[in-house]
Amino acid sequence: MAQVLEFKLPDLGEGLTEAEIVRWLVAVGDVVAVDQPVVEVETAKAMVEVPCPYGGVVTARYGEEGTELPVGAPLLTVAVGGAAEAGPAAVPAAPEKGTGDAESAVSSEYSGNVLVGYGTAGPAARRRRVRQTSPAAALAPAPVAVPASVPAPAPVPVPAHQGPVPVISPLVRKLARDGGLDLRQVRGSGPEGLILRADVELALATDRDRRDTAPAPVPAAAPAVPTASVTPAGERVPLRGVRGAVADKLSRSRTEIPDATCWVDADATELMAARAAMNAAGGPKISLLALLARICVHALARFPELNSTVDTAAREIVRLPDVHLGFAAQTPRGLVVPVVRNAGARTAESLTEEFGRLTEAARQSTLTPADLTGGTFTLNNYGVFGVDGSTPIINHPEAAMLGVGRIIPKPWVHRGELAVRQVVQLSFTFDHRVCDGGTAGGFLRYVADCVEQPAVLLRTV
Repeated sequence: MAQVLEFKLPDLGEGLTEAEIVRWLVAVGDVVAVDQPVVEVETAKAMVEVPCPYGGVVTARYGEEGTELPVGAPLLTVAVGGAAEAGPAAVPAAPEKGTGDAESAVSSEYSGNVLVGYGTAGPAARRRRVRQTSPAAALAPAPVAVPASVPAPAPVPVPAHQGPVPVISPLVRKLARDGGLDLRQVRGSGPEGLILRADVELALATDRDRRDTAPAPVPAAAPAVPTASVTPAGERVPLRGVRGAVADKLSRSRTEIPDATCWVDADATELMAARAAMNAAGGPKISLLALLARICVHALARFPELNSTVDTAAREIVRLPDVHLGFAAQTPRGLVVPVVRNAGARTAESLTEEFGRLTEAARQSTLTPADLTGGTFTLNNYGVFGVDGSTPIINHPEAAMLGVGRIIPKPWVHRGELAVRQVVQLSFTFDHRVCDGGTAGGFLRYVADCVEQPAVLLRTV
């Protein structure tokens, strides 16, 4: 006889207490293998796939896409054991272990793995989605139990695609969902009809144009509504996921940290020339962000007060031994701050490589919670947005942040004469509890000196 087991939303690590369902990877009636991803969820840290520790037939799902669930809430139920294969949707695959027993595909096998952070890492063959149901069955409301005999569901008209919609990227699905677009009506331009982001954007633009050019309907006469009962119109955007985490952290920073900001203009001509010379010499290319990170690391070695945090309960300043450098990255999901571990021990080449890896992971929404936590100091290059200056908000619980504006040609007095030089504005926000203005000014002045004369770094190596 089959046994129905309940799988609950597991602890995702890093103190996270809830997650939003982004996309179900299985439907009621599907056969799932042990450790197969069954749902994609978005937390305040990252977007992750959650594997199910049971193998069997999905009998119920809890929560629609877009629903936020707390840790410990039921996700789905799975029927495991020999009787599970009696259901019409359960069509087991060949036994993986060569036993010849078809029951192995829906056995009560249980993975001893505990999902923390971003799930278990099983073999690739066992992480594939097993789809045994029709597209109509995937539209069934959740939760729905599977009885011993289930009548065939009524056919649902599918405008374009017969079967699973050919979409791989969760960002493409989210873009379509936010725009109210049915992906089944989109023809993909990618390989084998794969729907790309450009296809969704084109479909959304076409739909907007059609609505804009359509004649406005003539409203029917409606009874007068008292002014006091009319609610002001406006779009409401839930503060959850990444946006909610950013809002909470920045609000806490402004509430708890007595911050102050100072800034200075610096002549970056020599720094840009040094980078060009390094890249012309062959070998891996060096990014400007990596050079600025090296400058920050050396400055923090001179002013260790700024690589610290404040223990408010103990009323103590905790100076940290290692520099874990965060950097601000803008993604389709919002602002995130990936962290480069042990930045002080890395070369410019290693920093460039790690910045590139984390930036690409941020764009693809594959950053793990570990990639986004543990920073001790943040470097914010807002110059990429074409702005000169800013007053950064400290990334709580850190004690300081360096902001870098765009580097552009400006009139500058160089060696007693007016010249056109590459000028950048540097802004520095610090926690006034860990140091006074003299320390903050000394840090910023040292950074500016290194930008203007990169040879200054040679004296500290």
